[in-house]
Amino acid sequence: MGSRQDLVAAAAKVMREQGYAHATTKAIAQAAGYSEALLYKHFKDKTELFLAVLGEELPALGPTAERLADHAADASLEENLTELARTALEFYRASFPISVSIFSSRELLRTHRAALDAGHGPEVPITFVAGYLRAEAGLGRIPASTDLEAAARLLLGACFQQAFLDSFEDRDSGPAIAGRVAKALIAGL
Repeated sequence: MGSRQDLVAAAAKVMREQGYAHATTKAIAQAAGYSEALLYKHFKDKTELFLAVLGEELPALGPTAERLADHAADASLEENLTELARTALEFYRASFPISVSIFSSRELLRTHRAALDAGHGPEVPITFVAGYLRAEAGLGRIPASTDLEAAARLLLGACFQQAFLDSFEDRDSGPAIAGRVAKALIAGL
């Protein structure tokens, strides 16, 4: 494994344990067995490292939605939505311990928000899920009159809330909840 991958894995571990706000680049470099100078050869700042953790160490919500959009007809609407809900739950469960500390101060949140490049904010999953739902609407499995962005927000909001509860209660609600979220969304559609 190369130094970049080692650093991303170490960042995920340190950020899970300490949260984004308290995870220093020095601690991350030490956990990976490298110098802080090497960390900065791969990443311009902690925000870029955080984005690498989200993209490389957590369940792949965007790629899952894109794959389902490309192959929506290969499974039923319920199966696809259940897989999407399961991945969203896993993503949010894994990201809560890392990202919740960003909200510990308004200044930290402003700094983090300003450091994000376009296309990396919390609205991105909505775009991916709405794209998948567009594919389902194209197959006629979702009414054409459906507000797909609102449906994406409902699905992800339900998953986010469940992941929050799981994180707060230090439990995993299990895969059955993904099926219940999917069925509830189908009923609403």
